[in-house]
Amino acid sequence: MRPISLIIVIWLVIGVIAAGQRNYFDSGPVNCAGFGNIALTILAGPLNYMGVNPKVADCNVPQPSA
Repeated sequence: MRPISLIIVIWLVIGVIAAGQRNYFDSGPVNCAGFGNIALTILAGPLNYMGVNPKVADCNVPQPSA
């Protein structure tokens, strides 16, 4: 595995751990904002432990046409 790939995998694993510590995986049905919070937390990775707390406040998903 290349060093950059290893760094990316470790970064994402740390993000998953942070999301787990915030109990994002224990909640009920996930809506758009909930999924966004989980995804941003995972992508922020180690930054979560430096005070970054990403949140998705408003999420508008296009609805199918009638």
